[in-house]
Amino acid sequence: MARPSSAQLTEAEQRIMTVLWTRGEASVREITDALHAEFGLAYTTVLTTIGIMADKGYVGFRKSGRAHIYSALLTRDGARNQALGSMVRTLFGGSAQSLAQHLVRAEKLTLQDIEDLRAAVLEETGADREADENPDGEAK
Repeated sequence: MARPSSAQLTEAEQRIMTVLWTRGEASVREITDALHAEFGLAYTTVLTTIGIMADKGYVGFRKSGRAHIYSALLTRDGARNQALGSMVRTLFGGSAQSLAQHLVRAEKLTLQDIEDLRAAVLEETGADREADENPDGEAK
């Protein structure tokens, strides 16, 4: 039976997913080799963690001889959405607007950053298309 997915990846899961997103697929040995020098993760730790990740549906695998070759089922954007959704619910009472206001105030955004955010909001909401279609601002 599959484990219920947690709200976001753990730190160890994030590290493993980064290897898989970068390489496309890898064995436990290859993942361990990629992470050992920087993080000191042991083969058994990676093996246990990736088994849990498979149970959660984050990774899939195929057999190659005796080895399992793992690949990401959860996309980088999917992981970001999970983490961000959890943060919005936990720290901002479910309000994405509160998160956005906090980022604008706390992160020392440049004018270009703010313009880029504005453009993204307009594009997402379609407001820029409405303004182009009705430049006088009159109701349709």
